[in-house]
Amino acid sequence: MQGKIIKGIAGFYYVHVETSGIYECKAKGIFRNKKIKPLVGDNVLIDVISEEEMTGNITEILPRKNELIRPSSANIDQALVIFAIKTPEPNFNLLDRFILMMDYQSVPTVIAFNKTDLAGEEEIEKLKHIYEGCGCKVIFVSTYNNEGVDEIRNVLKGKTTILAGPSGVGKSSLTNLILPNDVSETGGVSRIGRGRHTTRHSEIFNVCESTYICDTPGFTSLILPELEKEDLRFYFEEFTPFEGTCRFNGCVHINEPDCKVKEAVESGTISIRRYQSYTEIYEELKNQKKY
Repeated sequence: MQGKIIKGIAGFYYVHVETSGIYECKAKGIFRNKKIKPLVGDNVLIDVISEEEMTGNITEILPRKNELIRPSSANIDQALVIFAIKTPEPNFNLLDRFILMMDYQSVPTVIAFNKTDLAGEEEIEKLKHIYEGCGCKVIFVSTYNNEGVDEIRNVLKGKTTILAGPSGVGKSSLTNLILPNDVSETGGVSRIGRGRHTTRHSEIFNVCESTYICDTPGFTSLILPELEKEDLRFYFEEFTPFEGTCRFNGCVHINEPDCKVKEAVESGTISIRRYQSYTEIYEELKNQKKY
């Protein structure tokens, strides 16, 4: 029987089989011997031990489309990162680091800015301009008045999506709007907790056929990928049209004269906010290499 690992706790793996529900499984010793660890998102084959108790053994991990280091998961099609427009104010450096981390792992990012009911049209347009320029799809949402939720559902359809965002941005509220009301009845998946009951581990929820969301713990900081500082510029998509047009080959767009990227920042073609994140991350990568 084939299913998908939706949760792993203390050596037990919970495998969702679309036609039957969720089985509590142990991984066979063969995986330990081969030093393979089952991951949330893995498609697996299981042997059922008891249909009554919904228990089984994982016998095979099917080939992975990809494997994410952070958060530890497999077969992820995209990331949906949620930030509030206000309350709390968005930490743009953190958002840019998340986009970088996903891009480094070849996972496209969709950005949802929640709490549009608290923002003016000008603020919304400003954010749209900044982040559509970096190659991300940007959706504006209000869980308060249900705005943008259908657009989120369409983006998720038929995919396995990592869901992330810092605490206080309305991630749980949005997730509960996306999940069908009967999720808790179709195989024991509980609704996402609210308030102080925050997510402590990655867990996948089946939204509908072939559509999964992987809810991850709220984050306040992100470790940068193991990236050479000279390669960072390739992960800022808005720099791409200017690649090779600067005075110096291999220009890293920091202190060099006649830099077309810096000129584009000055003219407003490239967002100064994104460029600030770039310079901050560049300095961090530069200093990391010293130790």
